[in-house]
Amino acid sequence: MQSVGFQPADPIAIWAVSDGRAGIENQALGLAEAIGRRTPARIVRKHVRLRSPWAWLPPGFTPWPRHALTDESDRIDRPWPDIFIGCGRASIPFAMGMRSWTNGRTLVVQVQDPRVNPREFDIVLPPEHDGMEGANVVPLIGAPHRVTLERIAADAAAYPRVLPALPGPRMAVLIGGKSKRQDISARRARLIAQDLAALKMETGGSLLVTLSRRTGARARKAFEVALKPHAALYFEGEGPNPYFAMLAAADVILVTADSVNMAAEAAATGKPILLLPVDGTAGKLARFHEALVASGAARWHVGAYETWTYPPLSETDRAADIVLAALAKRRAS
Repeated sequence: MQSVGFQPADPIAIWAVSDGRAGIENQALGLAEAIGRRTPARIVRKHVRLRSPWAWLPPGFTPWPRHALTDESDRIDRPWPDIFIGCGRASIPFAMGMRSWTNGRTLVVQVQDPRVNPREFDIVLPPEHDGMEGANVVPLIGAPHRVTLERIAADAAAYPRVLPALPGPRMAVLIGGKSKRQDISARRARLIAQDLAALKMETGGSLLVTLSRRTGARARKAFEVALKPHAALYFEGEGPNPYFAMLAAADVILVTADSVNMAAEAAATGKPILLLPVDGTAGKLARFHEALVASGAARWHVGAYETWTYPPLSETDRAADIVLAALAKRRAS
């Protein structure tokens, strides 16, 4: 267990609040778990969704959100947590109400840009590439996540296949899909597949491939035809998820450039990341890729196999230290 010198007498209570989607929840939960590695903590996941018409309102203009929860949502009520960590649009009305409901006792942390005044929260942790500023704003390269070297090693040990026994170099391929500005067309999927098949032939190594829920049907079909026959592992969502085991076994990680989360998680391993271009315009994601390259974690893939070393990117741990320091300061005052 790591420590920042703050060890309360009793475990602290942390809520990780989101709408339950994995990519959103894992950011709040990853930060909560990083805090729990530093001081004893009870972590509770909370999934919240608002009923219509409240769900149609901007997050900052939702009156009485605790009374607008869907029946499937978790209750937002006493006993209150010491730390509230929200991520995503659905969590924002509850984060904004928390300081009032608890008379300021709960430290309120919002992950991502909430699109409302950051002064509504105690700490805001947006991606650096969003360009958000404020006295209580702490930009991160990428986003918080649940990847640690210990966790991926444990998952690798539990995974049914022994991936490290595959011929090296082992190349983990993390494929995303449609986002706000970008996508992977069938043509792009064929180009990626052809490039990776050539890389396998050149190196004599193994391709470990996982597709995302966001991978479109046409791209899936193209990958199935052109990439799956060359892959030692090919995961489309059926059976045990090999994601963490792949990260543990990989010598290099190739990530499609549409995903912040997958690239940030890969950077926590300290293993070289090769970014695969996709269709569309990068927009502000270009700044994320620039920061990732500048950190030494990533390079753009230009067809050749490359490897190098760098210190693992520990933005989730940095955020956890900041949150605990803020809680210690609040309790001291």
